[in-house]
Amino acid sequence: MQMGIEQSGRGGKGKVSNESKKGKRRQRKLSPVQRLYEICKEVFADCGPGIVPSPEKVEKLAALLDGITQVDVGLRPSMPFFSSERAPVITYLHLHECDKFSIGIFCLPPTSVIPLHNHPGMTVFSKLLFGTMHIKSYDWSDEVDKNADGTMANGYPDGLRLAKLKVNSEFTAPCGPSILYPADGGNMHCFTARTACAVLDVLGPPYCDPEGRHCQYYYDYPFGSFSVENVSVLAEGEEGYAWLKEREKPEDLSVVGVPYSGPKIARK
Repeated sequence: MQMGIEQSGRGGKGKVSNESKKGKRRQRKLSPVQRLYEICKEVFADCGPGIVPSPEKVEKLAALLDGITQVDVGLRPSMPFFSSERAPVITYLHLHECDKFSIGIFCLPPTSVIPLHNHPGMTVFSKLLFGTMHIKSYDWSDEVDKNADGTMANGYPDGLRLAKLKVNSEFTAPCGPSILYPADGGNMHCFTARTACAVLDVLGPPYCDPEGRHCQYYYDYPFGSFSVENVSVLAEGEEGYAWLKEREKPEDLSVVGVPYSGPKIARK
């Protein structure tokens, strides 16, 4: 009996080893887009609104995105999506969406803008595939003085809310992916295409109006534009803060969905 167990054990090890080799060969054969899908399934498997993947899983997905290029998704700057004559129309290529995550690509002609908007309860990975883009992003701030009774001074006028500036810079590909979280990393951001740009986006979970995750747009105003009693900013000073106010979806924002024609995803 003991011998039988040992033989079974040796056979099991050989089987695991063979399966491991097969798995590695399979990974080498998968396209970058297929690997992205597979890793997203793993990363967001146990996540939901407001639940952030573990640091190890965030790093794993970011590392994969860092290596993805425009060629991997079948894009070229010469495609009609990116013509300056097409501005300000933005094209969205849908790769995948489920209740856990979505994958898509925004194709922006020069000067086109994705206005300041939020990502409620989401963890978002953005990879600039080519081009130069200006990104401005904010997180909500609680760095304000307290009222005399110790409560936070949050009675802002006209629907304003204080936000802390996270990013206000230009990025040119190749560059690493940016990651934003439900309450950090620049959850509200604005994209302005300086040249033709393509941005690969992964959202976990995706927008869902029935579940309250709808895209909200904002105006942003310099902190000094309004004088609010009992409110003053700390740390960086006024230039590091702004007042945000909700707005309707801008009438001049035009995003057109187009079928994705790059390497396909085998869904399981």
